[in-house]
Amino acid sequence: MALDLSVDPWDPQAVEWAEAIGFSVPMHTAMRLAIRAAVAARQQRPGLPIVFYGLYAPVSRDLTVGRVADRAIAGEYEPALVRWVDELTGRQPRSAGDPVSVELGRSGFRLPARRLLPALERYAHLETGDDHRLVGYVEASHGCVHRCRHCPVPIVYDGRIRVVEPDVIVEDVAQLVAMGAEHVTFGDPDFLNGPHHARRVVAAVHEAFPRITFDCTVKVEHILRHEGIWDEMAAAGCLFVVSAFECTNDDVLERLDKGHTRADMSRAVAVLRAAGIEPRPSFLPFTPWTSLGDMTDLLTFVDEHDLVGNIDPVQLSIRLLLPEGSLLLDRGDLRPFLRGYDADKLSYQWVAADPAVDRLQQEVAALAAEADGAVDVLPRMADAVWEAAGAPARPLVGVRGRPRLTEPWFC
Repeated sequence: MALDLSVDPWDPQAVEWAEAIGFSVPMHTAMRLAIRAAVAARQQRPGLPIVFYGLYAPVSRDLTVGRVADRAIAGEYEPALVRWVDELTGRQPRSAGDPVSVELGRSGFRLPARRLLPALERYAHLETGDDHRLVGYVEASHGCVHRCRHCPVPIVYDGRIRVVEPDVIVEDVAQLVAMGAEHVTFGDPDFLNGPHHARRVVAAVHEAFPRITFDCTVKVEHILRHEGIWDEMAAAGCLFVVSAFECTNDDVLERLDKGHTRADMSRAVAVLRAAGIEPRPSFLPFTPWTSLGDMTDLLTFVDEHDLVGNIDPVQLSIRLLLPEGSLLLDRGDLRPFLRGYDADKLSYQWVAADPAVDRLQQEVAALAAEADGAVDVLPRMADAVWEAAGAPARPLVGVRGRPRLTEPWFC
């Protein structure tokens, strides 16, 4: 039995008959949901074997392993997860190693059992104007060759990637199409980590399903480095590209080790649009080094590059997360702002150099939550920024109808 806690409530009745529970924790929010559910499961059945698996599995191990979980597996977890089940059933002897492990071995990928999950209708849709389409999620690769300091991926993969065979991806897309999908979102941390592999995957999927459209996530530097492929991608159905612009302050971008500048972001927008592909930037506007001037400059950039209709309101409210092992923790210029680790929030806490920035973040986050993703809230958020900075208001006017998923993506 599979239960997706992003769309379904926790089911205590399933705990009564379960022989073991595995919690998939690929992201920060998933880990927080899993911990709450695991606490409930342990209270209901204290001896029930529980495993966390995925990118965030090793986070806050003192809070989880030995208390609400017996095992935590990060990275390429599938073989280790199978071994854990085999140990429980007696098919393999129990191992005496560390209950927390990072698995980076290479193994063949098998077709996922999509039938165990809720119908696609219950997940995010593609919205293009008045048109709504069902969306399927696939991954062409795991990990990332980069080590952006604020990202959780290099904590586990440390610059490595593992690719999924194109024939498996095509078979998986076939499953999703049979379930009604008309659009595919590639969930790789960076789709162009392996550009030749990505091109083979896109070509294979397009040949098998020529009417399927797709989106992917790509770093700014990869958009520019592989500038020549975007016409090919557009012809194969690419509608938009999510890219982690983060902010417009080059000093902060360097601290994050992003590998791009404000000027590069401008060029990336132009490159994608020249191919007929819309950029969908993700932002990390609030860091310890953010100033009120940085916030007004970010809004100016969004306005000047006609991106108002391309961003979700939550993107203007994101605050830096610092999970255990974050590469940013090695920076001496971060230490004055750190305020200790919060195990419940799975992040080190920090304050901004300017207290007014923290107050602004709380205000715009409240507006984003209140609006529940409605684009109309962006002008109100912008007004809060202009007012906090003591700058003249600059109206934000966006073009509606650009392709987007109905559920915002953010880390």
